[in-house]
Amino acid sequence: MPKVKYKRVLLKLSGEVFGGKQKYGIDPETLSVIAKEIKEVKKYNVDLAVIIGGGNIFRGISGFASGMDRATADYMGMLATIINALALQDALEKEGVWSRVQTAIEMRSVAEPFIRRRAMRHMQKGRVVILAAGTGNPYFSTDTAAALRAAELDADVILKATKVGGVFDKDPAKHPNAKMYKKLDYLEILNKKLKIMDSTAISLCMDNDIPIVVFDLTKHGNIARVVLGQNVGTVVSDGKTKA
Repeated sequence: MPKVKYKRVLLKLSGEVFGGKQKYGIDPETLSVIAKEIKEVKKYNVDLAVIIGGGNIFRGISGFASGMDRATADYMGMLATIINALALQDALEKEGVWSRVQTAIEMRSVAEPFIRRRAMRHMQKGRVVILAAGTGNPYFSTDTAAALRAAELDADVILKATKVGGVFDKDPAKHPNAKMYKKLDYLEILNKKLKIMDSTAISLCMDNDIPIVVFDLTKHGNIARVVLGQNVGTVVSDGKTKA
């Protein structure tokens, strides 16, 4: 079996990915593909936690922009992530991958509350831990939640799954000549205002020395390639350590 580079991984998925081509709701075919990709990674005995956004159902910041109370809109966005988490759990278990959903907002009839040591024990037993409801607090994005949970769970890396190859100097969808970076440090992300994660999330990763790999989820096998240390996507770190 190939040697993995990252033994404990936090995978960050946007809610929009679950919507497939329509970009809203939950597309069963897309969900099945994601579950198969995760199953492939689990063959390498990697400890895996997944944190999911809710933008395919409701995005808190959009609700706020439309005139809603910010805290109310953010809580609605957190509930959307729980729907996505349950959908992913169902898709994983159809593939024979055992998982547990843990939420930052207590909802005991459908999921466990987030408890750090319990989450770590699930991973040690080979289960995928699906983290929902962000941090449980308004005004914080799921990017920030990913950075926080990665630090709490002693993750070796955050894998930021996107629909493009990595981090670009400008939007590749609008600019065919956009340049993709292979490596960046945290301060470059902040100084250049590259919108891969919000500044709070980047600062948390920098303070806790957690590298981030931004990669294209739509290419089959990319999650496994990153875990194995292959040259995929853009690596964000301090340039000296793990990545």
